[in-house]
Amino acid sequence: MAHPAPRTLVRTRERSTGRRHPLVATVMALPLAVLLLLVFDGWETVATQASSVGEMLGR
Repeated sequence: MAHPAPRTLVRTRERSTGRRHPLVATVMALPLAVLLLLVFDGWETVATQASSVGEMLGR
């Protein structure tokens, strides 16, 4: 009978809660927001992106 290999890497902190810190999510979204601002030249796009991030965070 085959035995599965033991797991050596255990992620406890980030995966245990299933949620990221809001600051991490903001830092991840900011480069895309800036890119959209430069490409489409409008604050409305940035506001839409920020709103989407807020909804993902449940706020």
